[in-house]
Formats: sequence, structure tokens, C-alpha cells
Amino acid sequence: MKKGRLAAFVLGGTLVLAAPVLGQFTPAEAAGQDRWEEFLRTAEITGKEQMRGNTAVTSPWRLTLEKEGVARDALWKNPSGKMGGYLEGWQYEIAAYLLNKHLGLNMVPPTVEREFRGDRGSAQLWIPDCMTLKERTEKKIRMPAAKVPGWNRATYLQRAWDNLIANEDRHQNQILITPDWRMILIDHSRSFRSSGKFTTELIFTRRHKDGPKLMSALPRVFVEKIKALTFDGIRAITGTYLTDAEIRSILARRDLILAEIDGLIQNNGKDRVLY
Repeated sequence: MKKGRLAAFVLGGTLVLAAPVLGQFTPAEAAGQDRWEEFLRTAEITGKEQMRGNTAVTSPWRLTLEKEGVARDALWKNPSGKMGGYLEGWQYEIAAYLLNKHLGLNMVPPTVEREFRGDRGSAQLWIPDCMTLKERTEKKIRMPAAKVPGWNRATYLQRAWDNLIANEDRHQNQILITPDWRMILIDHSRSFRSSGKFTTELIFTRRHKDGPKLMSALPRVFVEKIKALTFDGIRAITGTYLTDAEIRSILARRDLILAEIDGLIQNNGKDRVLY
């Protein structure tokens, strides 16, 4: 196995690859998330580099972390407030990871709160050896035919996820593609909107500005987990990283998603929409 691949989520031991779980992590990767959370919190910082430029608008830091012979990089950021016309929040990175984990989405890399240079911020496990969707598009890299159905399902899942959390900034640089054509989602600092249109309409629908972006097929278990969300449940999952208004907005969008799914089922049949 190539060193540093996403599949190396497990700290130590032998990694056995298997079919992906609900989202895009393998079962071994999903099982190893708790250990990576601990690693991100406690590993020694042995290197640091601040990132700048058009693709790093919040000027995050790439940290090298080491513990017990394991070395990995992490992305640390702490934006807070309006930046470039958008509301940014490092706490949303952590809330997104925690909610993604609860829903079994398993598409957001392990992310924890960590202090750096005297400031609180989010630290997310850096996923190496991936290309962005933008790179794939620009280089016109063809996807193996056998991977297309799985990729399409991942895309529908991404749309449902971004609808739920009101991520107004999903673009091709924030969608990573692993060497075996799995989708990983990063950068959620512009999520969990709670005002105006973000509680009355979804981002990814047939009315999307770039054309129809439907949630055409979704896992039944994912939809059931969304249905089961409650205010108290989300508060327990995300702790203090979301406000009451932000939690209520998630539930409002959840209802919109379920209504959208009901419409798809009426038009296409339940077995084509839910799997």
C-alpha cells in the first residue's frame, strides 16, 4: 500500500481494506477516527508553515505532528467573523466533522480543537496523495468506468450534506479524490448559516444557479439518521460549537431535504431514490 494514502487512517497494526461504509472512509478508517482525534490533540508540533494565496483565504497553517513514531500533517485554522464578504468560523470545521461522524457520512477528515500560538482553532488531519476535483477537471483525467456509479452516489451524498449544513462555499478545490476514486470533503468554515434564505431554501436543487443539482439517490440509513435529528441531539453531538439558532436552522433544512426526497420518490420511485 502506498505510504501516506488516506487508507492509512489506522494508527499501528495491520490495515485490511474493505468496501466503503456509508460514506467514503473504509471500515478500518472509520474505526480509526477516535485515535486520530487523540493524535491531533496531543501530538507534538515539529514543523509549521503558513499557507497564503487565492486558495488559502483564511491563511491557515500546515502543521507537522509527531507522536510515538507516527508523523502526519494537519491543517490548523482559526478564522472568526467576516472575511472577504463571508462569515468564517473555525468552530464550524469541528461541528461539521462531529455531525458527519454521527450521521455515518464519513467524508470529513478527523478534526478537533487545538491551541496553536496561544489561539484556539481547528486542526484537521491532512489527507495526502489526493487530487482536487478542480485538478481532475482541468487535466481532463478520465474516471474508470467501474468507479462512475460510486462517484455519482458520493456526489448526491455531498449535495445532501451541504444542503443540511448550508455550506455556501462548496467548490472544486474542496472536493478531494483519493487514488481509488473516493470523495473526501474539506473546508467547512462557511457552513451552518442561520439567516434568511438558508432556512427557507436549499443550495443544491433543480433550481441551482449552474443547473439542476439533485440528491438523486441516497442511502436509506443516512436519510433515517437525518429524520431522527433533534435539537437536543444536535446539541449533544456538536457541543458549544453551534448556537441555538444554527441548530434550529439545521432542523429547518432537514425538513426541506425530506420534502425534496419525497418529491423525488413520487417522480422516480422509492427504490430508485433510496438504496
